[in-house]
Amino acid sequence: MTAADSVSSADSVRGAGPATAADSVRVTGARHVAPPAAGSAALAAAQLTWLHLRSRQVPAALVTLAGCGVVLWAALRYHWWLGSGPAAAELPMLIEGCAAAIIAVTTHSPFGEPERATGRWLPFLRLSMVLALCGAAIGLLALGAAVAYHPQAGVYLASGILGVAENVMGFAGVGLIFSLVTGGLIAWTGPLAFVAVCQFALIAHYSEPLTWAARPATDRGGWIAALVVFAVGLAVFTLRGPRVRPSGE
Repeated sequence: MTAADSVSSADSVRGAGPATAADSVRVTGARHVAPPAAGSAALAAAQLTWLHLRSRQVPAALVTLAGCGVVLWAALRYHWWLGSGPAAAELPMLIEGCAAAIIAVTTHSPFGEPERATGRWLPFLRLSMVLALCGAAIGLLALGAAVAYHPQAGVYLASGILGVAENVMGFAGVGLIFSLVTGGLIAWTGPLAFVAVCQFALIAHYSEPLTWAARPATDRGGWIAALVVFAVGLAVFTLRGPRVRPSGE
């Protein structure tokens, strides 16, 4: 190295000088150009939720539940009754059972449960999906009954919104319990089979809390039985999920 090179290096070192506070601010600002982690986590959670709902055919289930509301409206509007008195509750009960069967089928995914890789998210997704679908089913059926409501013409739902909520939740609980044994694809058999039991109980005037659909909507024992079945089914389904075949389906 020559003397001139040494002098040049010394000048450059003196020109650089010590780091100032402004330099630190510029460096710190450059480090924060990347998007915040909170926004990325929220986007990932939204994508995971949407994929979970799509794989369970939830959009199609909502359309079908809306169809159940339309059928209930038509049944009330055009008097599609199977009889008078308690027998008038048979067709609304069947429609509510169909809504619960739709909810039970959404526990199935053709891809199994790949969300298990997310760890803590899967139980939350299961719980949120079932509660949202039950709320949608109750709301759509209540809407169908409200649109058809015409008391002067004798058009109204005898059990009211209480009966709709009680039956949808109770029958959905039966479907969730069946999904643990049969898998989600044929879990619809549980609610419809239980509806048949309640239909026979209604015709035979057999009144027990476990056949809550055959009892008045304001009956305390029936409500307790329906809520217990729903709570047990929801809790076990949330923690364990539906039965999955060895193939992953």
